[in-house]
Amino acid sequence: MKKGILFGVRFYQKWISPGLPRSCRFYPTCSEYMAQAIEKYGVMRGSVLALKRVLRCHPLNAGGYDPLL
Repeated sequence: MKKGILFGVRFYQKWISPGLPRSCRFYPTCSEYMAQAIEKYGVMRGSVLALKRVLRCHPLNAGGYDPLL
């Protein structure tokens, strides 16, 4: 399951994201953050961390450097 989700994230990064306007307010991007979180913490906890990150990624948030801890 972990490999499948990571494949989906990498597919999005390589083939879908380049065709979209840049919108992530954070570094690393939300998709990279998700990949790192799933690699480090597994699918369940990594997905929760990624969801929290995506919910913070909006125009009212300044964004900036937000590494996975």
